Amino acid sequence: MLADRKKGGNTAAAVRRLAAPIAESLGYILWDVRFVKEGAAWYLRIFIDKPGGISIDDCVAMSRAVNDPLDELDPVDGEYCLEVCSPGLGRELTRPEHFAAFLGAPALARLIRPLPDGRRELRGTLSAYEDGAVTLETAEGPVTLERGAASKIRLLDDEDADGGNE
Repeated sequence: MLADRKKGGNTAAAVRRLAAPIAESLGYILWDVRFVKEGAAWYLRIFIDKPGGISIDDCVAMSRAVNDPLDELDPVDGEYCLEVCSPGLGRELTRPEHFAAFLGAPALARLIRPLPDGRRELRGTLSAYEDGAVTLETAEGPVTLERGAASKIRLLDDEDADGGNE
């Protein structure tokens, strides 16, 4: 499983397959699963959502429900910290269904390479997502970019409206 730990993707995919039906049975939407290294520690993060938002009790319920099946699956060779949490107001959009669910919402794209005019961030309204291409209606007009051209695309939250930064 060491290869899984280096990439994180295989571990996250295995945990997603395990956690999705558990989340659904509890009335939650499985938003995302990430297996990441921060400093010397590994974190397995399961993001859940539901209409009206997620409470700490929801996170506890999901954590308890997934704990034994996760131990049985044993997707990680070594120690890690399990975190179950809400994707939050400024949630990152990573999957096609995320983009579809939030068409019309204000979003921010952080670009890997700057546009010809030097911009590395685009703020605008998410107006389309098709075949991996994202379109934002910005103040300067519509901009379409491949999903891979952005290091992160996330919803704007209340702090962003006030000009705050991440």
